[in-house]
Amino acid sequence: MSNRPRTRTVLSCGLLIVPLAVTATACGDSSSQPLSAQPYDAADQISANTPDGKQKADPDKPLEVSVKGDEARITDVTATDSSGRYIRGELSADGRRWRTTVPLAAGTRYTVRVSTEDEDGAPGRKTLVVDTTDNNDDRLRVKFGPDTGEYGVGQPVTAELSKEVGDPKQRAVIESALKVDSTPRVEGAWHWVDGKSLHFRPKHYWPAHATISVHSNLDGLKITRGLYGGPAKPVKLTTGDAVEAITDAASHHMTVLRNGEEIHTIPVTTGKPGFSTRNGVKVVLGKESFVRMRSTTVGIAAGSSDSYDLPVHWATRVTWSGEYVHAAPWSVGSQGAANVSHGCTGMSTGNAQWFFNNVRVGDIVKVVNSGGDTMSPFDNGFGDWNMPWKEWRAGSALKNKASKTTGAAEREQDSSSDARLRPQL
Repeated sequence: MSNRPRTRTVLSCGLLIVPLAVTATACGDSSSQPLSAQPYDAADQISANTPDGKQKADPDKPLEVSVKGDEARITDVTATDSSGRYIRGELSADGRRWRTTVPLAAGTRYTVRVSTEDEDGAPGRKTLVVDTTDNNDDRLRVKFGPDTGEYGVGQPVTAELSKEVGDPKQRAVIESALKVDSTPRVEGAWHWVDGKSLHFRPKHYWPAHATISVHSNLDGLKITRGLYGGPAKPVKLTTGDAVEAITDAASHHMTVLRNGEEIHTIPVTTGKPGFSTRNGVKVVLGKESFVRMRSTTVGIAAGSSDSYDLPVHWATRVTWSGEYVHAAPWSVGSQGAANVSHGCTGMSTGNAQWFFNNVRVGDIVKVVNSGGDTMSPFDNGFGDWNMPWKEWRAGSALKNKASKTTGAAEREQDSSSDARLRPQL
């Protein structure tokens, strides 16, 4: 900070030659020393650019503090937000004006402590408390998914926005404020599915027994003029063992791996010609111990040669359109030998119950060597893993920046050691 030099008269003890009767003016008496005097209330000398004199500030404009008249100047300013973080600002060379140099947040309270000095060198103090205006209804909010809990290593993180955002710069502001911290660290990235949805996944599956914390720094953040971020509920995910079920439609068998080791091989049947099971990686979406499956829900007319209406047990869902891994006692004779289903993966009741009990939401179900198309990334469940990493990264608004999740010891911290007038938001 640059301060204007001032001329002061200071009596030196070593040169003071006065009669003993007037020693009250010697250095032992602090009352004559302006720098050691109790600061006076500088309220009448300080003003801020708050509308109509009210303690409300427009977050679209810098907060500015200035002195009135020519009898004082500002010597120092510290400004902090409601979390105690210092806000960067600059003081004019003549000491008459200070202003913030970083955007303010909406719906936030700022405490501004101003130090002054009058024409005689006496120190003054004034503390301003300023609230930035807020319209909660217009703020952009984010909802993270899934809910806090334990999941398989294939579970993506999702973020649903309350407003459509298409501008690349606005997307970059939003994405940079959506934080995913994991222990252990992984390489990962957000991908914009559309203007209101983002998914986050690692380059490879999550590690087994990882902890993933997801939170937003959007609250109060300026996205564009008139649009600010709103609050978001954080979520904390953990992963269990790495469970992956690989179905080979050509050999009619499913191999189940836990942490890379084979634990079970199951004879199965998959989709017959015309109804071939989708290839690629899918993620377990849910489990239903009983579901009634009707062909009409997938576009097969009732009464046609391919129509069905069946009670199904131990059904593990992998697509929203109705693809399951489930018990199919009616096709046991074909399991391990032929594909006769309408797209689901069928197995015996005992094997289906074992599978149901040994997988969780977020576990991997992969199909290979089927005549079906590859599972789409986003429109029918979580096919995120079927998109090549390079293409996934291209869907980030921060594609040129590093994409490492942050470890627990490296999460951003507020520092009280930052120099005043040069703090960080």
